Amino acid sequence: MNSTTARRPARRAALAVGLAAALALPLGLTASAQASAGTDQPRSISGKPSDSVTRIADFYGAYIDAQSDPDNGGKLVDALRKYYVSASYLKELKAWEDKNHADGVLRAQNVPVRWKVTDNGTADHTEAAVTLTWGDKRTTKLIVDMTRSHKIFHIGTKGIGGK
Repeated sequence: MNSTTARRPARRAALAVGLAAALALPLGLTASAQASAGTDQPRSISGKPSDSVTRIADFYGAYIDAQSDPDNGGKLVDALRKYYVSASYLKELKAWEDKNHADGVLRAQNVPVRWKVTDNGTADHTEAAVTLTWGDKRTTKLIVDMTRSHKIFHIGTKGIGGK
């Protein structure tokens, strides 16, 4: 038995455990908490997996974490996309990325240092503003639309309603 064959089950198991942890841990966390820099007060972050804004925040938090790990994040990035983004929109993201030579989720070639998700309030689906902050303090605001069944179906600078 060669060493490559012996390592494959271990790699698959490690990837499966890592993916399960990455998908399970963020469910219930949101980015709405503000850091209590310079104080001794404990921070609190809350959310619930049934809430679409929580899900969008969970996705962006886990996605940015995975993108920040260039050695090990690639497979996790793909898995997060498959879990949170609708299959039809994945094709649109790929086309956008091919045309723009950038990451379609972040709409950038690099990774932000902070992110914030704010509910934009829509009736038939969830629309949220995602504010990405870069290392030089610049920000980018994206609008992310999610179905009631918790799948992202649009990311852009305007929502599907043109806002």
